Amino acid sequence: MKHCFFAVDLGATSGRTILGTFTSQGLELQDVNRFPNHLIEVGGHYYWDIYELYRHIVEGLKLAARMEDVQITSIGIDTWGVDFVCVGKDGGLLRQPYSYRDPHTMGAPEAFFARIPRKQVYEWTGIQVMNFNSLFQLDTLRRNNDSALAAADKLLFMPDALSYLLTGEMVTEYTIASTAQLVNAETRRLEPALLAALGLTEDNFGRFVYPGEKVGVLTKEMQNITGLGAIPVIAVAGHDTASAVAAVPALDRNFAYLSSGTWSLMGVETDAPVINEETEALNFTNEGGIDGTIRLLKNICGMWLLERCRCSWEEISYPELIAEAQMCEPFRSLINPDDALFNNPANMEQAIRTYCADHSQPVPETRGQVVRCIFESLALRYRQVLENLRVLSPRPVEVLHVIGGGSRNDLLNQWTANAVGVPVVAGPSEATAIGNVMIQALAAGTASDVVSMRQLINRSIPLKTFKPEDVKVWNNAYQQFLQLA
Repeated sequence: MKHCFFAVDLGATSGRTILGTFTSQGLELQDVNRFPNHLIEVGGHYYWDIYELYRHIVEGLKLAARMEDVQITSIGIDTWGVDFVCVGKDGGLLRQPYSYRDPHTMGAPEAFFARIPRKQVYEWTGIQVMNFNSLFQLDTLRRNNDSALAAADKLLFMPDALSYLLTGEMVTEYTIASTAQLVNAETRRLEPALLAALGLTEDNFGRFVYPGEKVGVLTKEMQNITGLGAIPVIAVAGHDTASAVAAVPALDRNFAYLSSGTWSLMGVETDAPVINEETEALNFTNEGGIDGTIRLLKNICGMWLLERCRCSWEEISYPELIAEAQMCEPFRSLINPDDALFNNPANMEQAIRTYCADHSQPVPETRGQVVRCIFESLALRYRQVLENLRVLSPRPVEVLHVIGGGSRNDLLNQWTANAVGVPVVAGPSEATAIGNVMIQALAAGTASDVVSMRQLINRSIPLKTFKPEDVKVWNNAYQQFLQLA
């Protein structure tokens, strides 16, 4: 009988459930089911379909229950950050949760800072200001007299809401809560002054837990539906990036990481928050990590740029796009990937062309030119952020670990190494699911500590190293990029 950990890993465009087990050879992963995560646009708002996500999770549990020689030890759920569900006094979900892509928070930070100064908010939370942070979502709902918020007894972040549907237990997990800009970075608890400004208290949230703590067990209803027993649900690092960083296959701590997917998140691991005028000016964030660590990082618009372009390219394959990009002239046109123009345009390809025209650059005319523009711009943006991290980090940065789906993109990895000037180690691509499994294993006593788990991942997952090339050419391109950024 194989003792497996059941990991639910939900991203902003897709989700999956995975079984992880430890053998004498290392860690084995087995997909159970994969599914899309579609935004619902209705009435001028964008929502997530939490019930559809729940249905896919239940389907995965039913499939796992029917597998021969598989025994599930525990279940863990991670998702993207900031979004939340309003729960009524009777325990029912009051409506589908808004997506962070919803435009209702445009200008929201400025409205909030009129009441509590920006500097004070950053000193408490250490979180980078983005208009969709939960703090600003909640304040927007409050100002708009939102009926769901008005009737809410509890607010549950996405992984905690899904754990609640499985167990009936309400928790607030630290790493996901830290993305909200509601957690005090020093106390590692919800900040009462910020809650008060929103008309909320700690009672409006579930029991506060940290990675590795038990949420509860599957309800009787869930046991009947899935055919499983009273399996525990563990609060893993509920924020997908926190789970991914847990799985960085580093052999020491002198590293930076780049979690590469829809978003690119680049950072370093620190033992304490780094909150000062420099981190505030650079808009760096201090999010919660595992084992008491802080993830000092920067959000960068990642493969969202290409994913949105592909929507109008009839889902052409990545290998074809990469081949087309390689044939094009280098550094013909560059963009700042984090320009507001790229947040959620109706047509991403047109937005890129508009940006290039507005910045007196050649407008990309072919698909390959668009892709090359995206990849080169991302690599150069990574260099800019890494240079800032080197100044802020308490340790030297000797290697960049690229994890997540983007670690499979050899071309972007090589260009990133060229741009940043240090070796890039790519993999694992399933870092989030591995980190999810790893935290469950620590909770179950199957694993002893994070250091040994990272060494195990390093041994058992194929990794690929990219050394910097053409450094002078990329240095010149970086000077060109800095004129934009």
